[in-house]
Amino acid sequence: MREKVHVSEQRMSLRADAARNRETVLETAYRSFAAEGLTVPIDEIARRAGVGAGTVYRHFPTKNALIAAVIGHRLAQIEAAGRDMLAKDSGHALTSFVRAIVLEWGAVDQAISQAIAGEGILIDASDFETRFMVLLAELLDAAKTAGSVRADLTDREAKAVIVACQAVQSHVPDVAERVTEIVLDGIRPQDELVRP
Repeated sequence: MREKVHVSEQRMSLRADAARNRETVLETAYRSFAAEGLTVPIDEIARRAGVGAGTVYRHFPTKNALIAAVIGHRLAQIEAAGRDMLAKDSGHALTSFVRAIVLEWGAVDQAISQAIAGEGILIDASDFETRFMVLLAELLDAAKTAGSVRADLTDREAKAVIVACQAVQSHVPDVAERVTEIVLDGIRPQDELVRP
């Protein structure tokens, strides 16, 4: 009987180690992709995580599987933040969301910027795109209901606004905040614009 308990404890310990390794790999991949984009090789992620490449491949058989796990986890955080913005101030949640995506999250996370733009993604990003667009449509509908954005703005145009501002953040970060505000001025209702 003691033999079975000992074997069972060993298995539980191995499962716990495997779970820790998986979390370490995910966290390392997240930090690496955020800092450098999605081109960081798996061997380099394994080295930074302090595990062998085989450990990474046991949990994520391909780099695409690792990217999908990282992007999926990050999207869940973004969805939660967007819904929180809706709950706090639905009329201005869209503009708050754009600012956060571009000036906060996108400024430190190249992977999420690439995923939103569909750039450098080798995975089937249709689930990511669908979930992101559902959230964006909810934010846009709430802003239209509150009269804080142009009534003719579409969700695809709202996404284009985000992608354009992210490009500025990536290439000319010193003017990203001002350019984002200029672009957000452009989606406000026309009668709210201050004319000379």
